[in-house]
Amino acid sequence: MKLLHAADFHLDAPFRRLPAPQAAQRRRELRQLPARLAALAREEGVELVLLPGDLFDGERVYPETLRALADALGEIPAPVVIAPGNHDFYRPGSPYDAAAWPDNVHIFTTAQLTALPLPKLGCVVHGCAFTAPRREDDPLSGFSAPADGRLHLLCLHGEVTAPGSVYAPISPAALARSGVCYAALGHIHACSGLQRAGLVPWAYPGCPEGRGFDECGEKGALLLDLDASGVRARFLPLCRRQYRVERVELGDFDAALAACPPEDLVRWVLTGQSDTPPDLADLTARARAHSFYGEVRDETTLPQSLWARQKEDSLTGLFLREMARRLEQCGEEDRPRLLLAARFGLAALERGEDIRP
Repeated sequence: MKLLHAADFHLDAPFRRLPAPQAAQRRRELRQLPARLAALAREEGVELVLLPGDLFDGERVYPETLRALADALGEIPAPVVIAPGNHDFYRPGSPYDAAAWPDNVHIFTTAQLTALPLPKLGCVVHGCAFTAPRREDDPLSGFSAPADGRLHLLCLHGEVTAPGSVYAPISPAALARSGVCYAALGHIHACSGLQRAGLVPWAYPGCPEGRGFDECGEKGALLLDLDASGVRARFLPLCRRQYRVERVELGDFDAALAACPPEDLVRWVLTGQSDTPPDLADLTARARAHSFYGEVRDETTLPQSLWARQKEDSLTGLFLREMARRLEQCGEEDRPRLLLAARFGLAALERGEDIRP
């Protein structure tokens, strides 16, 4: 069997950290994601599509988004199975309840695991739905697939973790006891690759489009081949744009900017040494002119020759010794602020001029 596994679309995500025009364009591009997934399913000749949740970012879904998803899934010539997650949980009146879905789409609607037999494929898909934004019990508790000669699959949204999660904690032991041929999971936004709990293979495909700088790199879905010899997984890119974090020496910024793909969203982290703070407003404007979205963060530090002056028996030496002590003790989040304070302090002590660009 050839199986396509995708999750965590987060359609209609607000993209609040982006300027309004880019946020609106990203929402439109997310709305095109189901059509790209359907085209991929047709190209690869998949026989089953599993979508374990968080297809929507919340309960409020635009009508055009709902139509785009339903229309795209209806164009897939294979069964499509959805297990609603914590962001798009099932309840009466929810988008999953209100829309008219194509005949090839099945949506799990209960918190209890239920079985969906697919006789033409010789398999059974077991799944459940979030019915509230949180779930503290293990949905696999007490479950094991029968040994009846059919392929048994899991499709559910949850977190493979120790007890304590409020997002359907799935214990590795419960996964191992399930005895399924493959567990298609959703919730974690990074692709896990193929994992195993005992003899049971499982995976998170990750989100197919990043929504922030905590979701960098190429995003997509997993294509699975299941046969008597086991399970093989292949990652298939789906994202329209990538979030990227690029660390670059201040003096190399122009060359790095020119080499960066213009369609991406890029956070530039400036490194190296500089006795005055970089002109972030100018650098940010240049980054945004080159890329779909750009931002610049300053992690440059003072030149070593200046830090060497902390040995001086002077007010400057005393100041540098104190700043060096604070920098040694601070956390990473406080370091840029303290370095800026050191620059301001030195400017006041040595030149008496405001160094702000």
